[in-house]
Amino acid sequence: MATVGQLMNRDLSVVTEDTTLEQAAGQMHDQRIGSLLVRKGDDYSGIITETDIVRAVAEHDDVAQTSVVHVMSSPILTVEKKLSPHYARDLMANKRIRHLAVTDDGKIVGILSARDLLAYFKTVSKEVS
Repeated sequence: MATVGQLMNRDLSVVTEDTTLEQAAGQMHDQRIGSLLVRKGDDYSGIITETDIVRAVAEHDDVAQTSVVHVMSSPILTVEKKLSPHYARDLMANKRIRHLAVTDDGKIVGILSARDLLAYFKTVSKEVS
């Protein structure tokens, strides 16, 4: 059976806390991703997602002036890389999120998105059919 570590994206896309929402949205668009880890010093302080940015726009925040630190999700929800995709799916569903940071012994080593899980479960369902 597959593990979260096999499905995750290992390329961590990162911004700093002072990055504006406009800059973060541009980076997500350019990289075709839905989330960015937010760094403070040597640690990650949160995660900014496309949903966070949409919420900020709907609340009339100035995306050119508002920093990600004001709308990011924190603390970062994580899943260990050795766990199953089923566990990650259930965690995402229960927490109503679409991105999880993946850890190896507590250190963030990747990101797992709902899109990654959909691709995996699509493959698995074809194997069963």
